[in-house]
Amino acid sequence: MQTEKQKLSLLSEKIAALLTFVKDRFDLHEGKEDEIETIVYIKKNVEFRGANLWILIFAIFVASVGLNVNSTAVIIGAMLISPLMGPIMGIGMGAGINDFELIKKSLKNLGIAVLISIMTSTLYFSFTPLNEAQSELLARTEPTIWDVLIALFGGLAGIIAGSRKEKSNAIPGVAIATALMPPLCTAGYGLATWNLYYFLGAFYLFFINSVFISLSTYLIVRFMGFPKKEFVDAQREKKVRNYITIFILLTVVPSIYLAYNIVRRTIWEKSAKEFVQTEFDFPSTQIVTSNYRYAPDSSVIEVALVGQRIPNDEISIIQKKTAAFKLNRTYLIVKQSGDSGMDMNTLRSDVLKDLYERNEAMIQDKDQKIAFLEREVAQYAASTGMVSDLAREARVNHSDLTSFSINRSVVANLTENRQDTIMVAIATFSDKPNVSEENRLKEWLKVRTKADSIALIVR
Repeated sequence: MQTEKQKLSLLSEKIAALLTFVKDRFDLHEGKEDEIETIVYIKKNVEFRGANLWILIFAIFVASVGLNVNSTAVIIGAMLISPLMGPIMGIGMGAGINDFELIKKSLKNLGIAVLISIMTSTLYFSFTPLNEAQSELLARTEPTIWDVLIALFGGLAGIIAGSRKEKSNAIPGVAIATALMPPLCTAGYGLATWNLYYFLGAFYLFFINSVFISLSTYLIVRFMGFPKKEFVDAQREKKVRNYITIFILLTVVPSIYLAYNIVRRTIWEKSAKEFVQTEFDFPSTQIVTSNYRYAPDSSVIEVALVGQRIPNDEISIIQKKTAAFKLNRTYLIVKQSGDSGMDMNTLRSDVLKDLYERNEAMIQDKDQKIAFLEREVAQYAASTGMVSDLAREARVNHSDLTSFSINRSVVANLTENRQDTIMVAIATFSDKPNVSEENRLKEWLKVRTKADSIALIVR
């Protein structure tokens, strides 16, 4: 029997072994580049002049076109060739090793890059004939706490990858995930169209990404023990840390507020749609359009109906049911055909649009069914024409073969509750062949028909 002391000793050994295993697995020092080499690598990518500057300008044009035509692939391509990550990581590196010269140089180059990027995108959006804001562009106008998290974790991945001896594709991936370039293009769009909301929202998103990529770099540099430049004045070091803390708070707080409002709006819209689908389910009345306008203090659900009119008393009862769907401070506006305020031209347009969309869906469904049937007919015709050819070829190797048939067949697999398709061949011989001849015919058919398996029936 083991004593309590022995059990505790054994448990301690197991815990120590587990901790050693975990530490070994998550050790960032393994495969790490020399710290000085990493610092030099990041410093090289800070400078914006010559080729770097031209690459940035061309990448901004590419990203602006992608946002303009709503092409995700083009936007991703632009982010891959963008050199914006350099000065942002340089700021974090400079803060991490107490290198004020690197911080100032990085801030200066980042400022130049931002200014040129916004000027370039403003120039493009001032002359493009496509002025409508697409979904890819609108997605960069409302930053939230999730953008903070993306920038933080993306930045952590980027600096860890940058500190390795073998550089991976993580840094371009960080540029894509954190979307450094599209917000600057969107800010340019805001200036070109005199839309201050778009400009401020997009620039704030870029600010979030920049601050938290720099913060990630700072944290990893400190964690991995990069050699620091010694401060002559300890008070100055403390002041820098305070500035970093203030910058982080100024960045995070507004994004949390925006995220809170987005979550509230999303929940409200889901409840509002459920309310409309449930309460306006009438046999002789149809919903033509439904609009949802959310505001923290007064939201509106607007529904346009055609068909049999719903009495005002019943609409009042439906209005009172909003509380059951947690739609507080939500007002219901119901427009029915025949109302004086009903815009009949808009109604006709909405009805035609609804009919068009439904017919389009039906046509697509029918097209898919027709395509499927055409494939089935083509396969059947091909297999029918193949039977005679296969029969004649098989007769050359099997002179006793008198009739032959082959076709695809659907087999219900009752054990696994699924269906399989298999080639079934029926061969009739004047004299029953031996097992070797049957196997030879079967293998030849598999090669000839390119089928994975053949079910051969010999008679």
